[in-house]
Amino acid sequence: MLALTASCALVGLLIGSFLNVVIYRVPRGESVNHPRSHCPGCNNEISPRDNIPVLSWLLLRGRCRHCGEPISVRYPAVELLTAVVFAAFAVKFGGSWALPAYLYLGAIGIALALIDFDTQRLPNVLTLPSYPVAAALLLLPAAIDGLWPDYLRALAGGAILYAFYFIIVFIYPAGMGFGDVKLAGVLGLYLGFIGFGPLVVGAFAAFALGGIFGLVLMAVQRAGRKSAIPFGPWMIAGAWVGIVGLPE
Repeated sequence: MLALTASCALVGLLIGSFLNVVIYRVPRGESVNHPRSHCPGCNNEISPRDNIPVLSWLLLRGRCRHCGEPISVRYPAVELLTAVVFAAFAVKFGGSWALPAYLYLGAIGIALALIDFDTQRLPNVLTLPSYPVAAALLLLPAAIDGLWPDYLRALAGGAILYAFYFIIVFIYPAGMGFGDVKLAGVLGLYLGFIGFGPLVVGAFAAFALGGIFGLVLMAVQRAGRKSAIPFGPWMIAGAWVGIVGLPE
C-alpha cells in the first residue's frame, strides 16, 4: 500500500504540472499541447530542468531563470495538491480497478475548481467529456470485479444529482449557472458508485463548504450578500468529502 500511495503521489506531481497548463490555457481557448511552456515575461521556453514539479520552483526561488519574472506560488501548490489528492484516493481504493476512475476525477476536479475560481466558468471542453470518461473508467471495476450493482447505482447517482441541481437552477437561476448542473452529473456518477450515503453527504457538503466560504468573505468584507461566488470548487470539495470521508 505504501508503494502504491507513493507512486500515485509522484504521478500526481507530474499531472499537477500539466494541470497548471490546462488551468491557464483552456479558459483562453489555447492549445494545451503547443507551444511549449514559456515565461510570460521574456517568452523564453522553460527547459526540462526548470520544469521539475515543486523542486524547480524552489531551486529558482520562484523566479524565471532568464528574466527574474516572479513565478506564482500557485504552480507548486497545484502540483502538491494533486499529489495529496492522488495519494488520498490510493489509500481509499488501494489497487482496485476503481482507482484510475477516481484519479481522473482528482485531476479534472482540480482543473475545473481553479478555472471556476479564476473565471466563474466551468468549460464544457472539460466537463462534458468527463461523462463518457467516467462511464468507461467505472465500467472497469464493474466488468472485472462484477460490481454491476455499483455501476447501475453510479448511473442513478449521476441522474439524481443532475436533476437536483437542474431543479435548483430552474427555481432560482440567479443562484448558480448551468455549468454547475453539468458538473453535478459527473460528480454524481462517482459518488453513486460508492453508495447513496456518500452521494447525499457529497451533495450537502458542497453547500456547507460554499456557505462557510461565503460567510468568511463577508466577514472580511471581500463580498456582500449578492456577490457572485463560484460554486464549482465547493461541489468538487464536497464530492471529495463524500468519497474519502465515508467508508464504502
